[in-house]
Amino acid sequence: MVQRFDVGARLSEMAVHNGVCYLAGQVATTGGDMREQTRSVLAQIDALLVRAGTDKSKILMCQIFVVDLAEFPALNEVWEAWVAPGNAPPRATVRAELAKPEWKVEMVVTAAL
Repeated sequence: MVQRFDVGARLSEMAVHNGVCYLAGQVATTGGDMREQTRSVLAQIDALLVRAGTDKSKILMCQIFVVDLAEFPALNEVWEAWVAPGNAPPRATVRAELAKPEWKVEMVVTAAL
């Protein structure tokens, strides 16, 4: 059975199937610089994972999309303070044009339950 969360016309924020949790791309709900937006995205990831019954220590993979690679160090600073010690997941970061010009970062996470 597939369990979907926050289902809309276009997408669900999260789906859980067969012991795996799949999050939609998470973007900042606040404005601000890369650090602030990264904190916002990570807080959303934490909240979704809790709803699914898991946490950041069980992230299997994270894909990160950034508009400006010059801001990569600021993103990493916040990420490294957030990531579960000893549980840094595989990760990919790419430069991308995001759907809204105010967004600086988007993250897609897959986690085990």
